Amino acid sequence: MEVDSRVAGTAGLGTSRTSSWRGRPVRRHVPRGLRRLLGPLLLLVIWQATSATGLLDPGTLASPLTVASTAADMVSSGQLLEHLGVSLRRAGLGLVAGVSVGTGLAVIAGLFRLGEDVIDGTMQILRSMPVLGLIPLAILWFGIGEEVKIILVAVGTAFPVYINTHAAIRGIDPRYVELARTVRLSKAALVRRVILPGALPGFFVGLRFSVTIAWLVLVVVEQINASSGIGFLMMQARAFNQTDVIVVGLAVYGLLGLLSNGLVRLVEGRALRWRPEFAGN
Repeated sequence: MEVDSRVAGTAGLGTSRTSSWRGRPVRRHVPRGLRRLLGPLLLLVIWQATSATGLLDPGTLASPLTVASTAADMVSSGQLLEHLGVSLRRAGLGLVAGVSVGTGLAVIAGLFRLGEDVIDGTMQILRSMPVLGLIPLAILWFGIGEEVKIILVAVGTAFPVYINTHAAIRGIDPRYVELARTVRLSKAALVRRVILPGALPGFFVGLRFSVTIAWLVLVVVEQINASSGIGFLMMQARAFNQTDVIVVGLAVYGLLGLLSNGLVRLVEGRALRWRPEFAGN
């Protein structure tokens, strides 16, 4: 009995040691979304501290509290939401047009050698030209109305989608194509079931770049002969040295970029749930 008890005690000791070696202490992890806010929050604290101590002149840059108060006043009066709606419309129409054209050209150039010979060289030349450098010509061709703003956004957003989608199509593993031919898939089925799904990751990379570029182009074109939009508000505020309104406009553009990028990533995650990915250590 004593031997049995010793064995049992030893077994229990071994079990406890094994569990202590194999088991890891339970840690309460902070959600990643909150951890990603640490950097911006730290920046806001430093900004407010330098403003409160007088190290940062209000004429140079308004404090975060002043900016927040101004934003609240602009929202309550309806001014900010009205101009935000105009900016969203311009960016949305330009993005849809640019992504559609870029994707269509990428598919043609990626699937057909003749299409690549005709399209790719021209696209490479055009993408090397700064979009904002085309503003004088665009005004001469399309005037100073809404069309020129939407067209410039479309031009800026077409190239990232084209480059990444075209590269993704041409980067399809040839073994998959050979396998599709072995099982006698038609050309249409090959494109639909192999090539286009394989090119989706590249398309979404290009789309994320395009969403960012849409807001970068818009912030400039809305300050050119515009009478509405967030960029117009910023231009007006510059004339009256209202740095708080300028910062509100910049913050709105930043939030729009963050939200639109998050939306694209959400759609990407659902569309590419079949593809395993590395989530980081």
